[in-house]
Amino acid sequence: MKNLLIVLLCLPILSFSQDDLLSEIDTDSIWNTPTIAAFKGLKIVNFESTKLVAEKEFTLIVSHRFGSVKEGFDNFFGLDDAVTRLNFVYGIADGINIGISRSSFQKIYEASAKYRLLRQIENGFPFTVVGFNAFLINTALDKDNLPHLEFKHRLGYTAQLLISRKINTNFSMELAPTFFHDNYVMVNEQDNSQYALGIGGRYKLGKRWSINADYGWHLNRADNSPFKNPLSIGFDLETGGHVFQMHFTNAQPMNTNGFLGQGSGDWSDGNFFFGFNLSRVF
Repeated sequence: MKNLLIVLLCLPILSFSQDDLLSEIDTDSIWNTPTIAAFKGLKIVNFESTKLVAEKEFTLIVSHRFGSVKEGFDNFFGLDDAVTRLNFVYGIADGINIGISRSSFQKIYEASAKYRLLRQIENGFPFTVVGFNAFLINTALDKDNLPHLEFKHRLGYTAQLLISRKINTNFSMELAPTFFHDNYVMVNEQDNSQYALGIGGRYKLGKRWSINADYGWHLNRADNSPFKNPLSIGFDLETGGHVFQMHFTNAQPMNTNGFLGQGSGDWSDGNFFFGFNLSRVF
């Protein structure tokens, strides 16, 4: 009887404790859980994704774009005409990355910053929003061909807002409104300040594989411009500490100003490029 009395007295306490625990589970695990892994790579294909390098983490991205496959065996389907970009990214804080890169296309040096503004929350805010800014120097411009060339003409700038949503376990989408400015443009009638809207997505095919695609709609391209909107499609493969991205694109440049403003390929003419991005975390 004594033991039964003790149990009866403890029941209200146990009941309240259980309610408190359930309340915490509902709040922390269900309602306030950030959505993760909308994208596995720092880029979708050409466009930046909303993924960031973790705090105090260092990542090296090696990117190649070979020449046009249209040339066939003359340049071994583009393998003889590759351009390379080395990009070093470091997470200086949670949600803040800095990067520096060098591309053999126009010998461009670039410094960048990428930072999370908002995060998608399960049963809460529906999007992840990330800002991206870059400053670049085109060192390939030649004063012999451009006698009035000054250092300021080598400079370019990029500002992007990356807005992604992980729709379900397998499918993620992103919009990327973009402003970019080049102090020197190759087409006379082209405005130095240019605008584009990027759209991209990722569909997971398996535990380690996904298919990715992105497209850039240039909003104020000059009528006489020979350049095209970039359309790219490829696959991601996750292998331990790195992500390997293989793709085809009609834009050989890899900096944002380059692939949006100077994409020279044409899918309808069979003029496109094979390439890859290889990311390694240290």
